[in-house]
Amino acid sequence: MKKAIVEKLTALITAAFGLVAALAWNEAIKAIFAAYIKPVFGPMGEMWSMLAYAVVVTFIAVIATIWISKLAPRKKKV
Repeated sequence: MKKAIVEKLTALITAAFGLVAALAWNEAIKAIFAAYIKPVFGPMGEMWSMLAYAVVVTFIAVIATIWISKLAPRKKKV
């Protein structure tokens, strides 16, 4: 029982650090997009910045998901 608790806590703490890192990257990438797209498009720059950010992040998430699914070992049916 104690081993299971330690394993779960380890997984939760790792996930929490992953979430914090993801949120930090989220803010950094949004700032980068805002800095480069906002000046080009003027008042509409905020909207275009967020749209471009959403498209890029979605593309990266899809590619990462496909890549990870190919790396994951598949169980063979016996």
